[in-house]
Amino acid sequence: HVDPGEDDLTTALRETKEEAGLGVEHLQVVDSFVQKLNYKVRGKPKEVLYWLAELRDPGTAVTLSDEHQDYRWVQLEEACSLAGYKDLQETLKAAHRHLEAQQDKP
Repeated sequence: HVDPGEDDLTTALRETKEEAGLGVEHLQVVDSFVQKLNYKVRGKPKEVLYWLAELRDPGTAVTLSDEHQDYRWVQLEEACSLAGYKDLQETLKAAHRHLEAQQDKP
């Protein structure tokens, strides 16, 4: 949820800190990628924005909130399998393509 006075990215960073213990100091946000998904939850429209971020230190511990049971780092194919629905799978693939394109730049 967006708190008063927050923009979407600030909300995402706050939620990431609350839910995974990873603050802005741990992340390098990829400003050039954002993906919007729209769907319904209990009959009401919901909009979710996804950003890419790189963990500055891959050894940084993830501390999950009570909202989550588990996490793991996986390759694209497994991430898509775990995603469960097509829109999120397409978002993961778009993020992967974006990162590959960034690597190809001089």
